[in-house]
Amino acid sequence: MKIEIRNAANEKTGEIELPEQFNETVNADLISRAVLAEQSRNWQPYGNFPEAGKRPSAKLSKRRHDYRGSYGHGISRVPRKIMSHRGTQFNWVAAFVPNVVGGRRAHPPKSWKILELKINRQEERKAIRSALAAGMSKQLVSKIHAVPANYPFAADASFEKISKTKEIYAALNKVGMEKELERTAEKVQRAGRGKMRGRKYRIKKGVLIIVAGDCGLMKAARNIPGIEVASISKLNAELLAPGTSAGRPLLITTSAIERMKKEKIYAR
Repeated sequence: MKIEIRNAANEKTGEIELPEQFNETVNADLISRAVLAEQSRNWQPYGNFPEAGKRPSAKLSKRRHDYRGSYGHGISRVPRKIMSHRGTQFNWVAAFVPNVVGGRRAHPPKSWKILELKINRQEERKAIRSALAAGMSKQLVSKIHAVPANYPFAADASFEKISKTKEIYAALNKVGMEKELERTAEKVQRAGRGKMRGRKYRIKKGVLIIVAGDCGLMKAARNIPGIEVASISKLNAELLAPGTSAGRPLLITTSAIERMKKEKIYAR
């Protein structure tokens, strides 16, 4: 598949052949599995204190002739702790068991539980190739995103030399991504408790710019809402298909394509 090469002024400077990694069949189920596996690596283990609800001494005899026993008092055989007593008259409070106030939880979350979801390495690489192919499909991308009529196209290597936010913002406008920038700039207020936890607004995902390696563009595009910049060797399914939704617009530089061909990144 050949695509056009565009510079920052939206001038066609040539054509380039996409490598075989972009020829994968789009498999939505596999992409979804890979995204969930990637997200699970960031989940933090959590659980309650192992001794929670088990601290009080609630050992109470239920035998007939034992002193301080609950036998013969006409009460249920629930573990109880003794708060006070006068002779054989006791002030008991139920404890320890899950069905009483102040007791332990029946099945609390365990901090040693393994939360990471498993996926085979070859499947994960295939999911990345599938997401790359989906990002180059205008039919899939245009369902959600506002892309220009000449999409898909590659970015000239000069894009990687941009080091200022206003320059990359102007370049994206010139290549036809102005409607996409407007779409991602809209603030959407989150529903629910998330507003109280430092994430009041939802940020929509926009164009993913893929570069050959570390460059000034990574810092320049950081302040533009929805725009992300990633190195070709550090792609993952979540970057290419956020929210398990395949078809994110990709702006890949020619130097990244050349590196992908040379090093056979994500190849079969």
